[in-house]
Amino acid sequence: MDQDGGEAGDRDMVGGLQNGLAVIEAFDERHPRLTIADAAKATGLTRAAARRYLLTLARLGYADHDGKFFSLTPKVLRLGYAALSSMTIPSRVQPWLERISTEVGESSSAAVLDDGEVVYIARSATRRIMSIGLGVGSRLPAYCTSLGRMLLAAQDEAWLDAYFARVPLRALTPRTLTSATEIRAALEIVRREGHCIVDEELELGLRSVAVAVRDGSGKVRCAINVGVQTHRMSVQQMRDEILPQLHAAAMDLSRIL
Repeated sequence: MDQDGGEAGDRDMVGGLQNGLAVIEAFDERHPRLTIADAAKATGLTRAAARRYLLTLARLGYADHDGKFFSLTPKVLRLGYAALSSMTIPSRVQPWLERISTEVGESSSAAVLDDGEVVYIARSATRRIMSIGLGVGSRLPAYCTSLGRMLLAAQDEAWLDAYFARVPLRALTPRTLTSATEIRAALEIVRREGHCIVDEELELGLRSVAVAVRDGSGKVRCAINVGVQTHRMSVQQMRDEILPQLHAAAMDLSRIL
């Protein structure tokens, strides 16, 4: 353990930075406010170390503190914006998402894979389709989302072995696939068909369809999808009416990425 409560490791690793980022990541939609004890439990740090990191964030303006609870401030968005603004993909994908949403009348999104989760990098929302709000920077599990499975399908077997070894496969609805064997079989179908449809596995009443966006070398750069409420469109309608739009956009984007 290092002096701040983190694990000692590679000499090139800065433990303090690693732990500080872990404290920031402990905040999410389910935990917008944390006590020192909450942060310590979520990160594995000691209470004393968690306290120092939280107070440092507050002193630098990245967190608010009301005497008991800490919450992140909008200043934290600067950290993510610096990365997003340096990426060419979001700005290039956005016009196609807006065109898709206009043509099909449903919300569309683009995402990349990060540490086993999908991270939304662009979105065109026509209506709210989930119980939680989605926007650029939102993160969702990869194993039970159409965007995630599309991106997982592009990974090799060694990568997937490591992924399934570390990621808990929780049932978010009664329809969620929670077996690595079942999900691997679903990924084979994705590879064979070139698209992915996930039906009420992330949230009841929600289904979505996704395709991969490749660059000129054939490498998958991101995935794009459209999500709909189940009462608005059947799976077959999604295949007939939305999938062609996604494939056309992916082909156009492949020429400019």
